[in-house]
Amino acid sequence: MKRGATGRGRAAGRRRAPVILDVSMPLRAGMPVYPGNPPFRREPTAELRRGDVVNESLVTIGTHCGTHVDAPRHFLAGGATVDALALDALVGPARLFDLPRVDRIDRAALEALDWSGVERALFRTRNSRRWARGGGFDRRFVHVTADGAALLVERRLKLVGMDGLGIERFGSRDHPVHRALLGAGIPILEGLCLAGVAAGDYQLFCGPLALQGADGAPARALLVEIGARSAGRARRPRNPRR
Repeated sequence: MKRGATGRGRAAGRRRAPVILDVSMPLRAGMPVYPGNPPFRREPTAELRRGDVVNESLVTIGTHCGTHVDAPRHFLAGGATVDALALDALVGPARLFDLPRVDRIDRAALEALDWSGVERALFRTRNSRRWARGGGFDRRFVHVTADGAALLVERRLKLVGMDGLGIERFGSRDHPVHRALLGAGIPILEGLCLAGVAAGDYQLFCGPLALQGADGAPARALLVEIGARSAGRARRPRNPRR
């Protein structure tokens, strides 16, 4: 990932560039998708090797494929669409919480965490290890419970992020987690790849595609290390195998 210049010349000395982590799921044929969602496809429509003057492709993708943002319209008929989300919800300080041994994120698990100054919450669980190993969809993925979602709403967060392709228990019929968060105007960032990313505070840059009128959209998600961890080279964490 290209890093911008941060120094002010030799007189001022060189500053170390911040570490930028790409925590997005690579979009590729055969990638895991939530059951019922369309698979990702990319078909070349022009190729230099065929004598065309350019390389171009046709991409078929669902709005909830890979790393993506759920907008309120996903579950609420009159909810905001993904192109209408406030940009300051998608960009800004975020705390990454590490919960490696839980099967579900409930109120008790959340109450044990340090919430001081948190505006956006991201959760790393065993889901990320599955993506790092190149595994497929797991119906037993770690999820947030209804009482956990209630606490997140109480915290008045700007965004909640998860390393599963869903944030809700698989097979839920009434979807209380989505309805609680989206009903409170909190966008949900799903499908993060967080293996090898340390818990702590970051700057989040999340850019969902501006699909007009859509219920969600694939997104590129970047974390910039701040504080003592902000020195070093840009790198990519352990994402799914290509």
